[in-house]
Amino acid sequence: MSHAEQTEQQEEGIEIPLDRVNPDLLHTMIEEFVTREWCELTDSGYTLERKIEQVHTQLKCRRAKIVYDSTSETWNIVPCR
Repeated sequence: MSHAEQTEQQEEGIEIPLDRVNPDLLHTMIEEFVTREWCELTDSGYTLERKIEQVHTQLKCRRAKIVYDSTSETWNIVPCR
């Protein structure tokens, strides 16, 4: 399966509503996502906390969402369409 197909499949996973996630856990999830997806963070000019704030804002504004893939038992943050 190609990366695009995997991403598409994950986007069709179960959306996790933000109000159902403990705020401390949400912060940890976003931090893990940021460090996984932006390994060049130190070169980007953004601090870890600033990037976490950006992703959190995208989630609150519904420009991104958290999805859970029950097949792989993983979660990811993906852009909303």
